[in-house]
Amino acid sequence: MTDVAVDLARRIEGVLTAHPPETTDRLEFLRARFAAGLAWVHYPEGLGGLGLDARYQPDVDAVFAAAGAPDNRPHGNVIGLGMAAPTVLRYATPEQQQRWIPPLWTGEEIWCQLFSEPGAGSDLAAAGASARRDGDAWVVNGQKVWTSLAHDARWALLLVRTGPTLPKHQGLSYFVLDLTTPGVDVRSLRQLTGEAEFNEVFLDDVRVPDENRLGEIGEGWKVTQATLMNERVAIGGGAGTRESGPIGDVVRLWRESPQARRPENFDALLRLWTDAEALRLTGARLGQQLEVGAPGPEGSGLKLAFAELAQAAASLQLDLLGSEALRYDDWSLRRPDFSSPPDRVAGYWYLRNRANSIEGGTSEIMRNIISERVLGLPSEPRVDTDIPWKDLPK
Repeated sequence: MTDVAVDLARRIEGVLTAHPPETTDRLEFLRARFAAGLAWVHYPEGLGGLGLDARYQPDVDAVFAAAGAPDNRPHGNVIGLGMAAPTVLRYATPEQQQRWIPPLWTGEEIWCQLFSEPGAGSDLAAAGASARRDGDAWVVNGQKVWTSLAHDARWALLLVRTGPTLPKHQGLSYFVLDLTTPGVDVRSLRQLTGEAEFNEVFLDDVRVPDENRLGEIGEGWKVTQATLMNERVAIGGGAGTRESGPIGDVVRLWRESPQARRPENFDALLRLWTDAEALRLTGARLGQQLEVGAPGPEGSGLKLAFAELAQAAASLQLDLLGSEALRYDDWSLRRPDFSSPPDRVAGYWYLRNRANSIEGGTSEIMRNIISERVLGLPSEPRVDTDIPWKDLPK
């Protein structure tokens, strides 16, 4: 056993001894684990980590899980853990990091992302929500849309336009917004499944302190790119074990329901299983890049592959189930429970997975990124990159 492994084992034992999971309050335990540097060991000391290689984290998580320790309910704060934390770690001041990161990891404060707008989705650089300087604060007006978790969140990653006379990529700035601020109005958006998973958020003279800015004024696009690259790896690399993720339900159905097996579907199942395993292994490699703060454009390929796999797996599951797959009838308007992985019928997943090729960047945009930034192919002609944003057609 290496010196690092010995030290980690000692630290884990210390937390479990001082805070027995079966008798310790959940948040008290999570705070103790964070303070011991065992939240994410690759983060700096004092921010839940020990400055180690990210490869040690799965072993740490496994030991805590085997001991019956509570986790930080990652499904309920996917944007905070996968996108906000690495952005804050890279661009925030030490004081901001100490304020935001600990309650983010423990799940005491949920985060969301205020990027997309009704007129700026795939072309996010065209975002027009305005921010006007007023002393030591900025006054923000505009509308954001497709915002997951905004109804539960305390903090939001906010992209706004501070320089309307500059070209669209140059006139953006990036802030962290406290969603309890007056002027923030969160409204639900109902989906095909009946759920209100997403929201639209209206910002009416919302004051954001300049001290909540990440990056320099006008550098919002650079900070946004870091967030988006983390997002795509987080979406595409979520399946951590073999036969988890989209392929899991299909494989279990094939094994446990002989009546659902049809010879003509066997080749399709094998192809999907192989694709899922390739995706899992690629996700593990790119996930290590994410954890050390260095995600690259390759994450777009991961996200694209995940979307196609999830939709194909849902379609195959419906084929195997036949008429039984039509039993989904839960159309009541409701908020989903993000505290644990959703346990839904096949019909739900077939409908929900239609969004996989849109959310987190459309599959068309992912293909553009792969072709230009990974394969080095010529980019599409762009005629609006040097025109002031205010002069662009709206």
